[in-house]
Amino acid sequence: MSKIVMKTPLVEMDGDEMTRIIWKDIKDILILPYVDLKSEYYDLGLEYRNETNDQVTVDAANATKKYGVAVKCATITPNAARMTEYNLKEMWKSPNGTIRAILDGTVFRTPIIVKGIPPYVRNWNKPITIARHAYGDIYKATELKATAGSKAELVVTSPDGTETRALIQDFKTDGIVQGVHNVDKSIQSFARSCFNFALDAGMDLWFSSKDTISKTYDHRFKDIFAEIYETEYKERFEKAGIEYFYTLIDDAVARVIRSDGGFIWACKNYDGDVMSDMVSTAYGSLAMMTSVLVSPDGYYEYEAAHGTVQRHYYNHLKGLPTSTNSVATIFAWTGALKKRGELDGLDELVAFAEKLEKATIDTIESGVMTKDLYLISTLENKTQVNTLEFLQAIASRL
Repeated sequence: MSKIVMKTPLVEMDGDEMTRIIWKDIKDILILPYVDLKSEYYDLGLEYRNETNDQVTVDAANATKKYGVAVKCATITPNAARMTEYNLKEMWKSPNGTIRAILDGTVFRTPIIVKGIPPYVRNWNKPITIARHAYGDIYKATELKATAGSKAELVVTSPDGTETRALIQDFKTDGIVQGVHNVDKSIQSFARSCFNFALDAGMDLWFSSKDTISKTYDHRFKDIFAEIYETEYKERFEKAGIEYFYTLIDDAVARVIRSDGGFIWACKNYDGDVMSDMVSTAYGSLAMMTSVLVSPDGYYEYEAAHGTVQRHYYNHLKGLPTSTNSVATIFAWTGALKKRGELDGLDELVAFAEKLEKATIDTIESGVMTKDLYLISTLENKTQVNTLEFLQAIASRL
């Protein structure tokens, strides 16, 4: 058969460890036989990020601005142990954080629901989409250690040189201090992205933060959401029959657990990071969640919502069998291919991506799955397969 010919490249960001192994297999087994893939490749593996002083991450983000669509493999965010393991020049920041800071926008994460994988929260019968702000907070934080006797202050210097100061802490013992920030423009983009996504999906939108404690920082998020909703979206929401409301994050957690799903939960950057992991795990597996960064300027970056599966990678290096779930990485590719096809008017590329998603879900629902799903599946006839066998089973259905 002739391959589907792409018009415009998408940006391909390779990654680390077991997901890097799977990345190549997905391309070789599920994509390249059918698509004449055009991609601008960037190696975001930790070794090459270290070699380029992380410039490759910046280049990949700027390429996404050029082409509009990117697909990203999971990458390592190094800690102290990784510094030694990879002989790093410095503890490079999260590549996801760097990319999100350059592109801005919102990360939308939605669980992939399949028959036979019941959610741990029994009343969840519809997916919960997490909308995560993708700029600032602790991911752009400045941190320092403080010795006993130090004084930490927050200082804002206005354009005319006037300083506003607030005491953070007089340190009687050694300690630590952290400065975080956000900007109105990014919060406004976050709000509009969430409102637009809710209208497109026809789903209620919840936003939560901790404005009772953070009376300036978190309250700013609350106020911006409220202002934009009232002036730009209220009538459209009412016409669509959907609801927007704000609640404290404590209350939101209780509401989420008691709900039956089927809504969008908007969170600040760190809250969304943690809550998306909680939601995906509660639906069955971290490897069963889509993730897309939607920029207000119309850029899209698709990725898996999980990490590099370090333990499986070490087993792989030892020659031991692995049973690694590749679904979220497959759906990162299909999401990017669908969006590329939509933007370029390539219906056959969109159709191919949709068929690959269906083949993936049908494979699991037929009883063929990796170990993480096998252990929780309620299907009567099920088979556990290894990493490669799962991809081959999908290929046979595709």
